[in-house]
Amino acid sequence: MTQQIGGPGVVLTDEQVRRFVAERLMAEDLDGRSVCVVVPDGTRTCPLPLLLTAVRDALEGRVSRLTVLIALGTHAPMDDTELAPGVHAINHAWWEPSTFVSLGTISADRIGELSGGLLRHEVDVRINRAVVEHDVALVLGPVFPHEVVGFSGGNKYFFPGVAGADVIDLSHWLGALITSSEIIGTRGITPVRALIDEAASLIPTRRLAFCLVMQSGSDKLHAIAYGTPQQAWAAAAGVSAETHVRYLDKPVKRVVSIIPTKYQDMWTGAKGFYKLEPVVADGGEVILYAPHISSISEMHPEIEEIGYHCRDYFTKQWDRFEHLHWGVLAHSTHLHGSGTYSPEEGERCRVRVTLATAIPERTVRRANLGYLDPASVDLEALATDPETLVVPEAGEVLYRLRS
Repeated sequence: MTQQIGGPGVVLTDEQVRRFVAERLMAEDLDGRSVCVVVPDGTRTCPLPLLLTAVRDALEGRVSRLTVLIALGTHAPMDDTELAPGVHAINHAWWEPSTFVSLGTISADRIGELSGGLLRHEVDVRINRAVVEHDVALVLGPVFPHEVVGFSGGNKYFFPGVAGADVIDLSHWLGALITSSEIIGTRGITPVRALIDEAASLIPTRRLAFCLVMQSGSDKLHAIAYGTPQQAWAAAAGVSAETHVRYLDKPVKRVVSIIPTKYQDMWTGAKGFYKLEPVVADGGEVILYAPHISSISEMHPEIEEIGYHCRDYFTKQWDRFEHLHWGVLAHSTHLHGSGTYSPEEGERCRVRVTLATAIPERTVRRANLGYLDPASVDLEALATDPETLVVPEAGEVLYRLRS
């Protein structure tokens, strides 16, 4: 059964967190077992030193082997892999084929069932071999509203966290077909969550999870839930839905989304758009203010050639784009939001997306985004504009219109 401490409005002390982790792990039959701890990278708010130290102290001398694996998905590897004193980690080397082992396939018919008929495509389920080469896989990570799956966390740390490209592409494109604005912050089992859980069911390793609800912008926790990845995720997602969603009474003409420095490129910094798109009026604008960001994506440079477009731009010209990585196409649609496309009228997006970053203007405009010199942005003046919403530390809290 799921066990949880904390909740909406609660701020847990470090001692409460350490004690909860210790008690849960001490109650498990882990003696002599090997344990792979799957953790987030630096783009997720998470007090890893506190949590990993608690895990290490609870398992030291009991388990035969303890490995910490950083769930990069397809993000850049972390340089400093000492995530806590004396706790070293390995990056999920998604670029290296020998990293993976195949767990089997999910048939096209089953994908059709899980996706509600949106996709019918067989997928080879590959995962980092470290997960299956241990007796137990322990997920340790936060839950936030998410543009692809509804709420992040749980089995998402396996798929796409330490998964092969096939599952990553399929799951992200399914989310893109549903659209970010439709799926983000959706509670319960979305089609993408159903696909992820199906893939995770093929993992032979015993799976456990600590799912966290963070106080956004800090390293403090509102809640922590423990159980299977599905159980712990469901409990944490319920708290996140009450903690990480803000409501406005009416749409705004303009949003200035201030991107924190933990997002080092636009591939990750785009979260500042996903979380704000729902409250922007038709024809409005989202300005992503990030003077520290100087590239769109070093890991996925092809996005500069594809550019950013709405979903229909791809689906109505599928013969042009089907051969490309569907995960990259999905990222493109997520950052440009809702829109329409036809050969006669071209592309018409609901909102404008403008980058105020250190990315060169030529690169920004070639990627089909608006450009603004960050030095020209007066945040204080914009904050006084009644038609503008300025959001600091954007990327974790979802903004919605009150229905």
